Amino acid sequence: MCMSTKEKLKQALALRTKVRIHDKNLAQAAVLLPIFLKGGKYHILFTQRSNHVHHHKGQVSFPGGGWHESDWNLQNTALREAWEEIGLGPRDAELLGELDDAHTVNSSSFVISPFVAFIPHPYKFKVSDYECDEIFDLPIEDLIHKAKVAEDRYAVGNEHFITYSYECEGRLIWGATARILHQFLEIWKSVSGAQS
Repeated sequence: MCMSTKEKLKQALALRTKVRIHDKNLAQAAVLLPIFLKGGKYHILFTQRSNHVHHHKGQVSFPGGGWHESDWNLQNTALREAWEEIGLGPRDAELLGELDDAHTVNSSSFVISPFVAFIPHPYKFKVSDYECDEIFDLPIEDLIHKAKVAEDRYAVGNEHFITYSYECEGRLIWGATARILHQFLEIWKSVSGAQS
């Protein structure tokens, strides 16, 4: 029996070694990168942050936020935040694995642990008006083949970084979300056979 792309992704995530950022000056946070099947194609779910939140107002992001002591671990942080922001029940998220830690720069100081999850579709989301202006999805195929992608380099102190931005279907994805998305898409291409 052939493995599905979802199963190949889960295996690829399990076989890789996660790069962790250890910096006591950065607050810990986690996000959920939700994928689902719609019309025979895999899609990624995003949120458009509201202007009420403390950090990253109006930006495109994944459901997520800061670690709380009651979370026990960052996986629980990602699941709790997805429940609070979009009403995704923790039992409805099939965790497939983790991506490398990413950090935010300039306006906030977080190190983000991304968790990839497969979620049901259709799903009755309950979006928090305080946290999100809306949720939307983009086909992974379009992000790989149709998005306008820009790559920039920047320095923070003596460290040099690469950052990305994706423009797809009128949406602009940048910052830590775009760096997380870029890594995910590179892994996705390796397991699905898709080429950019």
